[in-house]
Amino acid sequence: QVQLVESGGGLVQAGGSLRLSCAASGRTFSNYFMAWFRPGPRKEREFVASISSSGGSTFYTDSVKGRFTISRDNAKNTVYLQMNSLKLEDTAVYYCAASDESSDFPGGYQYWGQGTQVTVSS
Repeated sequence: QVQLVESGGGLVQAGGSLRLSCAASGRTFSNYFMAWFRPGPRKEREFVASISSSGGSTFYTDSVKGRFTISRDNAKNTVYLQMNSLKLEDTAVYYCAASDESSDFPGGYQYWGQGTQVTVSS
C-alpha cells in the first residue's frame, strides 16, 4: 500500500502561483510513476502531469504546458506541482496518484490522495 497526502492548495488570483505537494508513505516511493489529475468538465478525473520514477521524464496535458512543472524528491518521498500563470479554468480539486507503470489514464493508477482544492479568482 502507498498512502498519499496532498497539500498546498488554496485561493489565488489569476496570474498567480501555487505549489502543490504530495507526500507518500508505505512502499518505496522511488519505484512509482507519479501523476496529478483534476476533474474535467464531465467530472471525470483528467490527466494534468506525470513524472517517471527517476524524475527523468515528465509529461503534461496541453492546457498546462509552459505553466505547470511537475518534479519529485525521492529522498523526501514527495512529488510537487508548481503552478504558475494560473487561470480561472485551473480551479479544481487536484489529486495525486501513484502507479507502478506509466499512464495518463486514471484507471492506470493504483493509489490516490484525498485531493487539495485550488481556487483561482479574477
